[in-house]
Amino acid sequence: MRDSTAESPDQIPAVMAALKEVCGEAVLALYLHGSAVSGGLRPQSDIDLLAIVAQGLAGDRRARLLAALLRISARHPARPGGPRCIELLVVRAPDLAHGFPARAEFLYGEWLRGDFEAGESPLPSRDPEYTLLLAQAQRQARPLFGPPAAEMLPEISLGHIRRAMRDALPALLAGLPGDGRNVLLTLARMWHTASTGAFVAKDAAAAWAMPQIPDPQDAAVLDHARRAYLGEAAEECRLRGNEARRLAQHLRDRILALL
Repeated sequence: MRDSTAESPDQIPAVMAALKEVCGEAVLALYLHGSAVSGGLRPQSDIDLLAIVAQGLAGDRRARLLAALLRISARHPARPGGPRCIELLVVRAPDLAHGFPARAEFLYGEWLRGDFEAGESPLPSRDPEYTLLLAQAQRQARPLFGPPAAEMLPEISLGHIRRAMRDALPALLAGLPGDGRNVLLTLARMWHTASTGAFVAKDAAAAWAMPQIPDPQDAAVLDHARRAYLGEAAEECRLRGNEARRLAQHLRDRILALL
């Protein structure tokens, strides 16, 4: 597997430095997760980071961390060979074992940049997507600072994982018109996890799903999304139009049948 920290030598240390400057000794751990550890960074992959802190971001800490991330993260779409987009989830340690869906203290992602630049602040929130992220991170995340993920993050039951997928589906499907590739591949990954209990990279999930899709045209759309994710094909309208909607409905039905 490629060393994903070497592919972005300045950005990850910069995020670590910003967290330490803003939160000090309250930073308990920082993990690299997502595609960087599950299969290697793809051409448009974000750098996915998870920070565990002992306490919330009081006072001006939230604004200071946001300002640092707006400087460090590349705007979407990131320039090939240049800095990447950063996604950072910050979770308080006391919240890790309590409540469903999971609670985040702070979330930064490039899809939110416009709101942040307009003056909005990343406030604490609960979301089933956070439950799925923590479940995958507990199994796969690579520590950049702090103990191994399995020591810090509680194991999330398959029942909660399945409930989180069911609850996350409406919001995911609503994003299909503007983000067809990611939505279709995420649905394939959900189907794989619902069927096997394992988490794999998006392209691996698509490769697993395609032989099980009865309609060759639907399978071809998913294959195109997979190849676009790998940088082997250009984005096309078929990932946002009627073909994508039909495939998304099929994948949704397969997922719900397992939940």
